[in-house]
Amino acid sequence: MKIIAADSAAAILDEQFKPILHVASVSVLVEPPFSEPSFRVVEPIFKEVDGGFDVIVHEAELCRRLLDKMKADVVNLDMSLGGISVEELSPVELMNLRASKAGRQNILKILPKLRKIACEIKRLYGIDILAIGKESVPVRIAELTAGAEAILFAAKKAVDEKEAVLLGLPLMCQPRFLDNQVTLHSLLANEHDVRSYAVDSEGVLTTVKLSETLNPIARGFRALKIEPMK
Repeated sequence: MKIIAADSAAAILDEQFKPILHVASVSVLVEPPFSEPSFRVVEPIFKEVDGGFDVIVHEAELCRRLLDKMKADVVNLDMSLGGISVEELSPVELMNLRASKAGRQNILKILPKLRKIACEIKRLYGIDILAIGKESVPVRIAELTAGAEAILFAAKKAVDEKEAVLLGLPLMCQPRFLDNQVTLHSLLANEHDVRSYAVDSEGVLTTVKLSETLNPIARGFRALKIEPMK
């Protein structure tokens, strides 16, 4: 089984560790044994976290772009709605699902765009987009992939702007740096072999100083301080 999944992960934090900017969105192809991505499409977004729920639409678009290059059996989207097909998701159906009032209102705003993309994918490739969220291991791998890529994007931002950046990493993961590659390993139970990586082809990591810290207001999350070298 081949699964394409998408997520946006890692955020620029302010001095109080509040997330202010999403950094990266990715779609990934995941194949057995479902431990790391086989292929990816990635973009830096630096989109405001507040009111940025439509980032899910962009993730769906990235999945469609990946399907132009690679075949898959299903698409997993980072929406925790029990795995319902997005094509079949209507406002009435949404009201019957377990979601907060604010969550339902946000989804309603983007639902027409999401359903349009889902219908296009069904027509062109014959597969469904499922709103399965973090229950999906491929979505977790997409999250780690976006986190690894975000480290490189944030490092470039720090160098370009000559200013330190505080980057919040995805839930329960450990970054490791070796040569020109950054790898994020999952620390969640039963995910000891789940990981993803990003290749530093521009050598940006050699121009910054990195230091890890716990996020004091979000248990299970770590942050990475990225400072340009003087």
